[in-house]
Amino acid sequence: MGERMPYPSDLSDERWELIRPIISAWKAQHPSVSGHQGHYDMREIVNAIPYQARTGCQWRYLPHDLPPYSAVYYYFSTWRDDGTDQTIHDLLRWQVRERAGRAEDPSAVILDTQTVHTSANAPADTTGLDPGKKSRGRKRGIASDVLGLVIAVVVAAASVHDNAIGTALLDKVAAANPSVTKAWTDAGFKNAVAAHGAGLGIDVEVVHRDPHTLGFVPLSKREEQRA
Repeated sequence: MGERMPYPSDLSDERWELIRPIISAWKAQHPSVSGHQGHYDMREIVNAIPYQARTGCQWRYLPHDLPPYSAVYYYFSTWRDDGTDQTIHDLLRWQVRERAGRAEDPSAVILDTQTVHTSANAPADTTGLDPGKKSRGRKRGIASDVLGLVIAVVVAAASVHDNAIGTALLDKVAAANPSVTKAWTDAGFKNAVAAHGAGLGIDVEVVHRDPHTLGFVPLSKREEQRA
């Protein structure tokens, strides 16, 4: 791995071995234009990606003891666009589920949304005001399995209604995980999401919050399913 000092975000030998076969197979299928296998250690390319994700630095500010940012970003964007990152994500999720004594493919998901603030420089056409939370930014919708592992993600302006995000999430779940037949949501998702789920073969159940409960408390049904 070279002579540099390690960073906390570096992959351990064990974690690298989990994804090395996928990276090696991809590299073998994508030789450089000149026909050689490239100048950079693929493990170091991979190490640079979580470094950028964890620190939040701009690509140009990657440390000089990692591969050049142009090479790192090339692999990052290529793997994002051709689905290699999703292949790795699914492989790791399957392994975690198996170790927890569950089938590789989930049969149920939990849908939720969260509004997050964006920087002042974020494009106006991708942000908006969440009228319910009185918060400006973007809204991320997540479908997770009962272990809390991510199944699908949708990002939209905060002004987009939960129904639109919920239906988009269900479409993604159904396309990539046909084994899913059940979904739990909170009351932010309306009947339109349940109707859309029924058309996809997914039974959507709304779990209602106790109106007398103050503060954050996990909804009983959804918490039970996570156990």
